[in-house]
Amino acid sequence: MSATPLTSANTLPIDGLEGTLIGRAWVPGNVSGPSPVVLRVDGVFDLSEHFPTLSELLELPSPLQAVRTFKGRYISSVEALLANTGTHADDKLPSLLPPADLQVIKAAGVTFAASMIERVIEEQAGGDADKAEGVRGLVMAAIGDNLRAIKPGSEQAERLKVLLIEQGLWSQYLEVGIGPDAEIFTKAPVLASVGTGSEIGVHPKSKWNNPEPEIVLAVNSRGEILGATLGNDVNLRDFEGRSALLLSKAKDNNASCAFGPFIRLFDEGFTLDDVRNCIVELQVEGSDGFRLEGSSSMAQISRDPIDLVAQTLCQEHQYPDGFMLFLGTLFAPTQDRDLPGSGFTHKQGDQVRIASPFLGALHNQVTYSDQALPWTFGLRALMSNLAARGLLSV
Repeated sequence: MSATPLTSANTLPIDGLEGTLIGRAWVPGNVSGPSPVVLRVDGVFDLSEHFPTLSELLELPSPLQAVRTFKGRYISSVEALLANTGTHADDKLPSLLPPADLQVIKAAGVTFAASMIERVIEEQAGGDADKAEGVRGLVMAAIGDNLRAIKPGSEQAERLKVLLIEQGLWSQYLEVGIGPDAEIFTKAPVLASVGTGSEIGVHPKSKWNNPEPEIVLAVNSRGEILGATLGNDVNLRDFEGRSALLLSKAKDNNASCAFGPFIRLFDEGFTLDDVRNCIVELQVEGSDGFRLEGSSSMAQISRDPIDLVAQTLCQEHQYPDGFMLFLGTLFAPTQDRDLPGSGFTHKQGDQVRIASPFLGALHNQVTYSDQALPWTFGLRALMSNLAARGLLSV
């Protein structure tokens, strides 16, 4: 199955270019390289003359005002940019990149009751998908779905912890799900993520894995939440189910972190409350005819986005270049793909679409991590490139 061609119709938010949409693009020239860009009705504009990196733009006192003040240099139409975006982009033409450069890519896990229960099932099943259905019945009978009403870290949560320990059902996932401390981990190294239209990677040894459709916040070094985008926190359920100490292998593989297509800055028409109330939709289409649809309602999140940001950036941990924060997902697919009771897992060539009305749509095609394009453009390459383009200031 070939990758989905990107267009304004299948990529932009429901209100088109009315919002403040920023990102990064590969810009050809005497020395080609990545630049911060803004998408407007009259085209895509390179802002690198004013802000060499997206991180620098987001560190300004008012990134929104800066984007509105500086026109930038026209590089292409929005349609032309999207048409040349993805795994087979022509480097001689502009193409859209994932919307982060120097920011650390962080993720919050077990932030929804339903996905929390699925993590417990993975643990109880030891990462064996064939055992999951039987374990699911036992866990649901004991815990039910009433966890969503419990405030993490509350006295009620502590009483439930004591009860579950007595029943032999306490789990490390419940600890971070309803305990005082959120699970915050590093999803990918700086610059290692992929954007819309690119292939996403699944570890070749994984037999039980799934996409995780999420909202991703753009946060600067001061902890200010400036906007949001969409993300796919690809997860290997078998690896993590065998041991939580395998989290890095379950989460951080070549091309396993995708987000985009761009950051929508908060402005008069889009606020953090819109993030709190949005629905994130997922669609998977396989070359075998399989189709999976699901959604994640941010209204059901157990921890508020502000709390998750505060637990990421605090007195014990700083991010001088800012960070991108995946907020977790309600969605944990259980629909059988092959044998009854085997649940869902990815196959090569799966087309994955993650969408939300105010944020547009993120499109990716599944491959193995060792077959995806290798990550070669790191921090040294970025600094050398910016210097060669005369964009670094002393």
